[in-house]
Amino acid sequence: MNILLVCTGNTCRSPMAEGILKAILPGHCVSSAGIMAQEGAGASENAIKSAMEKGIDISGHKARNLTKELVLDADLILCMTQGHKSMIEGVKDKCFTLSEYAGKSGDVSDPFGKDIEEYRACFAQLEELLGIIAEKIEGK
Repeated sequence: MNILLVCTGNTCRSPMAEGILKAILPGHCVSSAGIMAQEGAGASENAIKSAMEKGIDISGHKARNLTKELVLDADLILCMTQGHKSMIEGVKDKCFTLSEYAGKSGDVSDPFGKDIEEYRACFAQLEELLGIIAEKIEGK
């Protein structure tokens, strides 16, 4: 399965989510992109630290913009917010928010520019949602 994770800048939430999902679903193709990414930007320092604290290395991440090709190639698109989801048109059958796909409600808040505690909280939320999603994908 080709899974695409989407956020705004592709430097915080979606790189952390990509790292988590790659760790728990190694047999799947997992990538990320941003609605308004600065191509080639690295993951934010606090995103890298938060992931590294859990044994996940996202230090080599490079941001990329969401393209029509990425959307068409994905089997499943998981967005951080309802706003991100609403910007991706024509793929309603494979595009969901993380919370929605996990059977929960609400968005994954953007920790960009905030302290490490906000990043840790975001990482914990991503871990919880992606744990549920991984079980769903694996049919457990």
